[in-house]
Amino acid sequence: MASLTEDPVLGISDIKDREEENEKGKTQVVKTEEVGQSERDMASATGNSIHRSGSRPQLDLSKAAIQGNFEERDPTILLPNQSDDLSHLALDIGGSLIKLVYFSRHEDQSIDDKRKKTLKERLGISNGNRRSYPILGGRLHFVKFETNKINECLDFIYSKQLHRGGMDARIWNPDAPTNENAVIKATGGGAYKFADLFKERLGVSLDKEDEMNCLVSGANFLLKAIRHEAFTHMEGHKEFVQIDQNELFPYLLVNIGSGVSMIKVDGDGKFQRISGTNVGGGTYWGLGRLLTKCKSFDELLELSQLGDNRTIDMLVGDIYGGMDYSKIGLSASTIASSFGKAISENKELEDYSPEDISLSLLRMISYNIGQISYLNALRFGLKRIFFGGFFIRGHAYTMDTISFAVQFWSKGDAQAMFLRHEGFLGALGAFMSYEKHGLDDLMVHHLVERFPMGAPYTGGKIHGPPLGDLNEKISWMEKFVRKGTEITAPVPMAPPGTTGLGGFEVPSSKGGTLRSDASALNIGVLHLVPTLEVFPLLADPKTYEPNTIDLSDHGELEYWFTVLSEHLPDLVDKAVASEGGTDDAKRRGDAFARAFSAHLARLMEEPAAYGKLGLANLLELREECLREFQFVDAYRSIKQRENEASLAVLADLLMELDSMTEETRLLTLIEGVLAANIFDWGSRACVDLYHKGTIIEIYRMSRNKMQRPWRVDDFDVFKERMLGSGDKKPRPHKRALLFVDNSGADVILGMLPLARELLRRGTEVVLVANSLPALNDVTAMELPEIVAEAAKHCDILRRAAEAGGLLVDAMVSTLDDSKGNSSSVPLMVVENGCGSPCIDLRQVSSELAAAAKEADLIILEGMGRALHTNFNARFKCDALKLAMVKNQRLAEKLIKGNIYSCVCRYEPLS
Repeated sequence: MASLTEDPVLGISDIKDREEENEKGKTQVVKTEEVGQSERDMASATGNSIHRSGSRPQLDLSKAAIQGNFEERDPTILLPNQSDDLSHLALDIGGSLIKLVYFSRHEDQSIDDKRKKTLKERLGISNGNRRSYPILGGRLHFVKFETNKINECLDFIYSKQLHRGGMDARIWNPDAPTNENAVIKATGGGAYKFADLFKERLGVSLDKEDEMNCLVSGANFLLKAIRHEAFTHMEGHKEFVQIDQNELFPYLLVNIGSGVSMIKVDGDGKFQRISGTNVGGGTYWGLGRLLTKCKSFDELLELSQLGDNRTIDMLVGDIYGGMDYSKIGLSASTIASSFGKAISENKELEDYSPEDISLSLLRMISYNIGQISYLNALRFGLKRIFFGGFFIRGHAYTMDTISFAVQFWSKGDAQAMFLRHEGFLGALGAFMSYEKHGLDDLMVHHLVERFPMGAPYTGGKIHGPPLGDLNEKISWMEKFVRKGTEITAPVPMAPPGTTGLGGFEVPSSKGGTLRSDASALNIGVLHLVPTLEVFPLLADPKTYEPNTIDLSDHGELEYWFTVLSEHLPDLVDKAVASEGGTDDAKRRGDAFARAFSAHLARLMEEPAAYGKLGLANLLELREECLREFQFVDAYRSIKQRENEASLAVLADLLMELDSMTEETRLLTLIEGVLAANIFDWGSRACVDLYHKGTIIEIYRMSRNKMQRPWRVDDFDVFKERMLGSGDKKPRPHKRALLFVDNSGADVILGMLPLARELLRRGTEVVLVANSLPALNDVTAMELPEIVAEAAKHCDILRRAAEAGGLLVDAMVSTLDDSKGNSSSVPLMVVENGCGSPCIDLRQVSSELAAAAKEADLIILEGMGRALHTNFNARFKCDALKLAMVKNQRLAEKLIKGNIYSCVCRYEPLS
């Protein structure tokens, strides 16, 4: 029997003495997997730069300074002063579950881009703008295993070579020697229990980290760095909570593992475990197994969804003849005594339904945890309580029960909040304990969460073990395409006879809001992109919301899902054609269609499954899914054809514009942008139009129909700013950022002539385009060539393009001999940092952020950038939003107009 001085709470290992013993014998180990030198060579190389093969950067181990190639958009891992590669992996080995957090590098290669070099000189972007300390640039993956299946976990680690620095390190340098003294960070009781097994199977030592410290460190990182990490859950409704970093502390962290710990967190590294209870997840699983004979925790949760606790629990109404006890605020349905009815009924265990037992047990433990948590929060005056740990597992009924308890006992004064990465707090904290990786210095705009079909089990170059032979190196996507696996959910679940890491099956959960997410953690792969920044011209970044469509409305959600589904066959046709229509492309196209449809089905079932959902998120998810199935640019051939057709008539258009008066020309230019914006392959209305005429015929027809007033018509205000009134001529804008949209007529006959007009007036112009392809949108990689071709027909464009570094290698000198005229204002091209038809200005490329600092005019063009997102955005400078609406519902909702309505919204700064 424990004495009063002993802590009876489960889930907290008494590890202090063992930590001290381990600390005495701990050795600082240098790993050599990636570097490709022996330990002896590495030791002697300390203080010297290590030159890696190929395009890998040079890392200075002594000065912790970045000395490599800075031309990469998304740099690979940057770890100067990092002597090992094993910060790729950290574990939290609990009594029930093993949680892994592992890192993989970005695979993007450096490109020798002279445009970027000139741009950096023009915009004053220097390598010194980089952080002076090491920081990761890659992906974080989150994986779980049941502890009693630890061999599967070891197989997984081995198959991805995570214990040797990851498969990417082995691919770069396959001849690197094996390090026999490798160390992996780990926390939880299993870090001691299974230390010998890890050494025997993988040849690695586990470096034990303090459990409480890891939990707090992981929670603090998630709450500060993930935009939609925390949420409330009441009566089946999930609502995300945006937390101001300046108001985060103090809070109560309740970690529900086998037992429960309650931690008062006052800041980074400042916390105190104030209480706990031994009635936790282990209690539920242990009693549940004894009472129901369930074989797994998840099976027990599934049973609870089909149960009726009223057959076992004694309710207030049972005591008071079906009446409420209103005097003290208790309803008839309130549980007066968990399992209370079993006292008076002459029944044996087998007479009770396992489903009812499971639900009663779940409610008993969840209510108890919620009440004790609130009482401890009350004790310290804490209003916010965050619940984590794999007991919750995204289970709606569990969260509702805890939330109800907190709300009931606090009378609504306190709030229960949950974390999407709930079970990975300890593993993430252990990962962060590696020195000098810079993870704790990342900001929310540096992180992009994506949801590949294999998340959270896949990621990186090798996507986990295949269905059969663990030695068969095959990607998850290849498995999927070859086997034609039926998809019903975007998270793999364990079919009989597999490792639990591949294959799909129908979730057995039922019951609407009672749906168990025990096997679907609803977390993706976390991309760490240190080069992303907040757009500096946002009037108020804290209140900025890019999405204008509210998908929390079920009818709205269903409508847009239908639109995306109907567009899917046409998209697949274009994607397959872009790859030459091969049999392999057809298989991948079919796989993509089923994969994206599965994402839609999952989100239709639970819209908040992947975080706060907006239309921009849906469109980006579609593009990411295309890329996952190796369709790099589905509209490549279409864009090329449209660009050629538009460039063929550009000279005639420019001559026509030059013959007009200034005022007529400005109106015609805006009309041209609106008319050209009709070419959008993301729109069913546009697809139908393509069957009725050529691109030029449609453009001219559209421009001829530009009858004013438009549905949103601020042209006269814009005209006065540009041309002035009477004899008063306004000063020209210093620099304009033009967010371009589609290839072909849209950019060539619409936006380029408008850019030319601004250049003519002495305004620097920056064309802002996608970093990656999306539908038929033009990209920053494609624009310089388009500008070079257009410059052959226009002296203004040629001189500006030369000044902006766009014609470094161009063969342009057809109009005059004034090449290199330095007096011309520059025309530049920057990438926006995304690969979607929409743009979230909270995460843009560093070069766009640099270009914005001198800008005093923003022009957002197209439905995705000016309507779906940013229609309500406010800026620190003049803003013009131009678009033709090609969706009837969007027209009605946003501007109370009709399809093909025009938007010319001008918002001057003053």
